[in-house]
Amino acid sequence: MNRYIGVKEIHATPMNRADYNILRGWELPADENGEDEGYMVEYLDGGKANHPDYQGYISWSPADVFERAYKPVDGMTFGFALECLKKGYKLARKGWNGQGMFIYWVSPGTYPPKMPVAHEYFEGKGVPYRDYIAMKTVNDEVVPWVASQTDMLAEDWRICE
Repeated sequence: MNRYIGVKEIHATPMNRADYNILRGWELPADENGEDEGYMVEYLDGGKANHPDYQGYISWSPADVFERAYKPVDGMTFGFALECLKKGYKLARKGWNGQGMFIYWVSPGTYPPKMPVAHEYFEGKGVPYRDYIAMKTVNDEVVPWVASQTDMLAEDWRICE
C-alpha cells in the first residue's frame, strides 16, 4: 500500500462518538465507546453531502487521528504554510509587524520585455519566469520573497482572509 500526506481545508467540531451517532440519527453499536473523544469533520472539497444540515460530506474522526492529520489554520508550521500557498491561500506570520502584509504563490508565466537587454535577449517575445513566492508589503507593493531561517522554523503561520 502507498503512503500519502495531504493538506486540505475542512470544518471540524469537537464531538464524541456518541454525539456524532445522535447527530446522524444512528444507534451507537454495543461494541463502541460513546465517550471516545473526536471530531465531526466536514469535507468541503468533494464528496456528496450526506446530512441535510451540512453542505459537505461529514464523518467522525478519533481525536488522536485527527490531531495528527490536521493543524489549525492559525499557528501552522512553514511546511503546512507552503502546502497552503500552493493551494492558493495567502499567508502571514502572526509575528509580522506590518499591517496588511502577506505572501502568496505566483504560478509560472511570461511578462512583456520592457528593458532593452530583455527585449534583445528574448527577441521581443514574453520573458518566461518560474513559480515563486511574492509578498504584498505594508506599502501595497509586491516583491519576490525568500523565507529566512526564522520564518522557516516559526509555528505562527496563518491563513489570511
